[in-house]
Amino acid sequence: MSEYIGLDVSLKETAISVRRGGKRIWRGKCPSDPSLVADVLRKRAPAAKRVVFETGPLSVWFYHALSAEGLPAICIDARHAKAALDMAPNKTDANDADGLAHLAEVGFYREVRVKGYDSMLSRTLVAARSRLVKITTELSNQIRGLMKTFGLIIPRSKGSKFEADVRRLLAGQEELARIVLPLLEAWLSMRARAAELGQQLVANARHNDACQLLMSIPGVGTITATSFIGAIEDPSNFKTSRAVGAWLGLTTRRYQSGEVDYDGHISRRG
Repeated sequence: MSEYIGLDVSLKETAISVRRGGKRIWRGKCPSDPSLVADVLRKRAPAAKRVVFETGPLSVWFYHALSAEGLPAICIDARHAKAALDMAPNKTDANDADGLAHLAEVGFYREVRVKGYDSMLSRTLVAARSRLVKITTELSNQIRGLMKTFGLIIPRSKGSKFEADVRRLLAGQEELARIVLPLLEAWLSMRARAAELGQQLVANARHNDACQLLMSIPGVGTITATSFIGAIEDPSNFKTSRAVGAWLGLTTRRYQSGEVDYDGHISRRG
């Protein structure tokens, strides 16, 4: 008889619940390591049909690692599962695992598509570079604000010109220089690291035919093309091109009930 497993995954421990024939037959915990979870499931649920867990920080790792272990891993929408899990009188990790196992058994869940490691690497690269660029901007603005307090106005400039202007204005300002120069050194370091990640983006885009095709569109650069491809991943997942806009959240949301029809405006039907 088939067994259905629910996993409530956290950073340290994973609660496991196993159901068979409409009843829970075992539940327990183990460290949040897919290989250890797989060992437990082979022992407690050798005929596993579905292994269900929610979307979360570890879901991509768990999905691919459990699938590599030969287990039927299914990642479901956490918001969809919340309505069922909130019905438990006491919210605990064990009860959440029980609820997920029950959803796995009855098939009442919404499976989400888990991105591959290559797509996640691309998205991580874009996010890391964007964060470093933001930190660089914040540091330069902080330096401008601190020096402005002492009447030292930095001209509008970027890159090496900004550094030269800061050092020129700090000449003869030893006390202020001891405060501002460490910020300037941090700015230089963040700027260099952001440039390195930017070079990685450009190098990856040069070897990606889809990126090259998108970048042939006026106004579409390396970051936009890489971000778009990382979000879409596999075009065959979309039946029509119009579905891409909905997936990216670029279409209006519609709410229709009784006489209310909201799709950017409210009108009466009938």
